[in-house]
Amino acid sequence: MSFQVDGEVASCGGRLLKLNHESKETKTQMSVNIYLPQQYYTKQTSKIPVIYYLSGLTCSPQNASEKAFWQPQADKYGFAVVFPDTSPRGDEVPDDPENGWDFGLSAGFYVDATQDPYKKNYRMFSYVHDELPRALHQHFQKQGSSSQLDFLDNIAITGHSMGGFGAISAFLQLRSANKYKSCSAFAPMVSPSGVQWGEKAFGGYLGNDITTWKKYDPAALIQTVKNTNNDYILIHQGTSDPFYKKQLKPELLQQAAKGTTWEGKIDVQLVDGFDHSYYFISTFVPKHAEFHAKNLGLI
Repeated sequence: MSFQVDGEVASCGGRLLKLNHESKETKTQMSVNIYLPQQYYTKQTSKIPVIYYLSGLTCSPQNASEKAFWQPQADKYGFAVVFPDTSPRGDEVPDDPENGWDFGLSAGFYVDATQDPYKKNYRMFSYVHDELPRALHQHFQKQGSSSQLDFLDNIAITGHSMGGFGAISAFLQLRSANKYKSCSAFAPMVSPSGVQWGEKAFGGYLGNDITTWKKYDPAALIQTVKNTNNDYILIHQGTSDPFYKKQLKPELLQQAAKGTTWEGKIDVQLVDGFDHSYYFISTFVPKHAEFHAKNLGLI
């Protein structure tokens, strides 16, 4: 599968590539950004690991690329960063009938929809965790540099808000396959089945049978998925975040982990005065970068 290059921007010591490609899963053109660190251009012999960053509601690949400041950390440790889009897009893609911002376009919730009219295009779980990594691997293989970038094996995942939910959900769902070496999140929604954002999205994409929601709900998954590798999940949450108490509730993941192999392994760090914005995210990206670099074997 080939990518079209929409732009190439010099950033820090490397370059940010702005790409798009035709997705078989979403049946649309999908945009994705990838930051290639300075180590990519020095042609080092060891493979460069990859961190996948999932953005939140209303975002595109541009938001985190421009405002999260992952690039200096990528250069420091030697990993690449992939910024997927948050939903399929296009005139034919169904949107929120209520014209809201928390469902539909820019709000795919990283699930595979099973309900009409969304199931044709909203295949974000399969797209992000299967099709996109394989497509990137094939693309760079054709460029002659697949041996430099490890899109498939030595990888980690993180995200913000809706993307934080998506990161933790996928990390737990794919734990038996050891898909991701580590997982972190910024202000994630950890129990979507019990909050307004999640109820609306899960109901619209997955239907009204609440038992089917548990496949994606981190608070439910953590009670059934075994932590066989002594993994930790790192979470930062701002105490001045207006969504903290009503929609996000990261402490619920710690509560759900009690009595399981994950008890004591959910590190929720509350940080006073920080909100839900990229001022918050960019402040704590260095801590998350170090956390993942250790798990990816870079430290």
